[in-house]
Amino acid sequence: MKSFGKNLKTLRELNKMSQVQFANKMNTTQQRVSEWECDKVEPSLHNILKMIKVLNTTFDELTDGLE
Repeated sequence: MKSFGKNLKTLRELNKMSQVQFANKMNTTQQRVSEWECDKVEPSLHNILKMIKVLNTTFDELTDGLE
């Protein structure tokens, strides 16, 4: 089953970014990126909007398959 975290990880990897590189672009820590990708913590709307820009994606792609 798809999750926000799995979608985020897939898009990050498609952009050839490590968690550390992505964290730097997001102004956060690698640990926080890991928490998002493992679905332990939900990112704020502010961070979701930032992710869309950093990953050059759309809201629909980031949330694909979520209910």
